Amino acid sequence: MKVHQFLDHYGITENPYAQEDASSDRVFIEHCLTGTYHSGWDKIYGDPRAPSTSVVFGEQGSGKTALRLQIAGRLREFNETHPEERAFTIHYDNFNPFLDSFRERLHGRRRKAEKALQNWKLWDHMDAILTLATTRLADIIRNGGVDAKDPSQSVDPAKIDDLKPNQRRDILLLATFYDQNRDESAVRRWNQLRRKLKVTTWKSYWDIGLGAIVTLAIIGGVFQVSETPWSQLFSGWTLAIIIAAWLPAIWNFIRNFWTATRAASQVRISDQSRTDLRRILARFDRSQISGQPLPTRARGDDRYELLHKLQSVLTDLGFQSIVVLVDRVDEPHLVNGSPERMRDLIWPLFDNKFLKHPGIAFKLLLPAALSGFLNRQEKEFYERSRLDKQNLIPSLNWTGQGLYDVANDRLRACAKLAENRPSISDLFDDSISEQELITVFDRLRAPRHLFKYLYRLFIDHCSKHTEDSPEWKIQRETMQSSLAVFMKDLDAYDQKLGTG
Repeated sequence: MKVHQFLDHYGITENPYAQEDASSDRVFIEHCLTGTYHSGWDKIYGDPRAPSTSVVFGEQGSGKTALRLQIAGRLREFNETHPEERAFTIHYDNFNPFLDSFRERLHGRRRKAEKALQNWKLWDHMDAILTLATTRLADIIRNGGVDAKDPSQSVDPAKIDDLKPNQRRDILLLATFYDQNRDESAVRRWNQLRRKLKVTTWKSYWDIGLGAIVTLAIIGGVFQVSETPWSQLFSGWTLAIIIAAWLPAIWNFIRNFWTATRAASQVRISDQSRTDLRRILARFDRSQISGQPLPTRARGDDRYELLHKLQSVLTDLGFQSIVVLVDRVDEPHLVNGSPERMRDLIWPLFDNKFLKHPGIAFKLLLPAALSGFLNRQEKEFYERSRLDKQNLIPSLNWTGQGLYDVANDRLRACAKLAENRPSISDLFDDSISEQELITVFDRLRAPRHLFKYLYRLFIDHCSKHTEDSPEWKIQRETMQSSLAVFMKDLDAYDQKLGTG
């Protein structure tokens, strides 16, 4: 007897429990994204009109990625119904590009995997978040206000045209250091952004123009009045005037090169070319960026100022808040699932000043392995992080009733007919009550374990019967034997001795 034959008997088009990762789970994305929520949903999601941070710890498979997708989905709905109060969403869940560039900047023993993340600081997180936000905003502007990936993040082109001159400068300043779109070279995409913002840069050429005009005037004058122009041209007074005329250009070149060098070394999460940075900085009129915050020092003060500039621009474009979704902390190859390395990566984020930054909500969906470190921290950590104010959920637990609802939602999502959709209890023998199923599911703890168990249970049941003599109800003996084997595998997985 085949599994699809068993499911087809109940009008189920596909196995609802075949997928284990929410990000690639079509059934969840298409049918269950707005279905069953975890009991802590209201505390985690909050209200986009009053953005608040949430810190969630959950074991692998407990639904952290599903939570991230559900939050993103609800934010899209909110943006569509509140066009003037939208939330700008940042998915901070792919750390590999940032960590690769960061590690390349380290030297000697600090580059070792077990040592590298000990050098990760809060401003590295800030640089990464600014990079994600600026790249997305710059792409939207270059694309005429359209966000192809998420239409709810698109911007009315009229609002872009209404930006103030200093806001246009701020966007270009942020893009100089944080626009990491790889479709074009840095200078070309900056120029594309400048043209979309209708910003001219002719004033930035005054130093070169001064040097060129004075040089041509001296040469022309010497050739007109001197009988020996070449010897006169290379005399002391003419060379001195020419060099003096070029001094502003030389000084600006040195200053821009020094700024580019410092920024390229301090923004450690991206691989920026000093030459490209210098060329872009040269396009700014010095009066425009004099006194402006630049990420040229190993500190967070400049990043906070740049974050304020980003928020000011987004506010005028219709975004009243920023939501940063942090997930998949255990997946980067430099972390490699190590709790100590995850701690080194995430602990700098636990700064109350940053997590409570006005207008920004952080949704930190973290592995349960990190929660054990919380009880072993010094007093200074608790005073700095103020986790008592961060909507902390120490364990993303699921009850048997919650998992029963999840199983039902997925089963009904895969049913052919809208009416008479089956319940998970319909698949089991009549002697197995709903409460007994809930008790079994309660032992599985997390949705991923539930899906693995039910997938294995269907196979075990079908393998005991032939197509000519099918059995449409899962018997108690099959349920109990499959559960015993699965719980043994789950215990081995908990001890890091198996795959679960």
